Amino acid sequence: MVKSFGVIGTSAVLLLLGWTVSAASGQEQDKPKNQDKQQQQGKPPRQDQPQGNRQQGQQQQRQPQANRQQGQQRQQQDQQRQQQDNSAKHQQQANRQQGQQRQQQDQRRQQQDNTAKQQQQSNGHQDQQRQQQQANRQQDPQRQQRQQQDRSAQRNPAQVRQQQVAWQGDRAHSWQSEHRTWEQRGGYNGYRIPDDRFRGYYGQDHGFRIYSLPVMYVGGHRRFQYGGYWFALVDPWPEYWSNDWYDSDDVYVDYYGDGYYLYNRRYPGDRIAISFYVN
Repeated sequence: MVKSFGVIGTSAVLLLLGWTVSAASGQEQDKPKNQDKQQQQGKPPRQDQPQGNRQQGQQQQRQPQANRQQGQQRQQQDQQRQQQDNSAKHQQQANRQQGQQRQQQDQRRQQQDNTAKQQQQSNGHQDQQRQQQQANRQQDPQRQQRQQQDRSAQRNPAQVRQQQVAWQGDRAHSWQSEHRTWEQRGGYNGYRIPDDRFRGYYGQDHGFRIYSLPVMYVGGHRRFQYGGYWFALVDPWPEYWSNDWYDSDDVYVDYYGDGYYLYNRRYPGDRIAISFYVN
């Protein structure tokens, strides 16, 4: 009986030990499963990992593009700065040119002002000269008339004969072939009388006779003083004029086409070339 209880107790003990080992083994088997589940729950899903890699790849792909855009922007900024520098240089050049133009304009205005002042002074001087000449014109005809009368009264037959001899040396043998116009002589190059002076003493309305005037013989040509100037006969006088034409004929000085000429009222078709001298 006791032996039976011992066997039964031994069996019970063995069963209890087997159950305990099985329970422990089951716990150990369940523990990795639970740990795996916990690890799986703590880790991100496997399918998320490839998506992160793709985002990094896209970012890496966008990075060179961003670098290129930044390079283009820097290049555009450099070009803009270069254009601004060029514009500034052009503006400086334009400003210098404008300054030079203004300076030149100021100089021209100054010159014009100086010219205007000189012109005013010259006009004032010319007005004074015209007034003086007008006064002289009013006095000269009377004075010349008196001088002519005085010389006529003082002449004696010997002086008249001497003048006739001297004048014969200037007489032409064939005036048509011997005389030349100023155009044929190459143009008039002597002294030119101012217009207002010319109108006051010369022309058809101002006749005179040579015998009453101061006369001298210079360089092969006879010179006479009239109206404040000396003039010389460049041509010989025509052979068909009277022997004392310088004493009896009224003559006048006029300008015709290309120079000055002496006219004889008795022979209006003839022109003797003359040249004017100040002294």
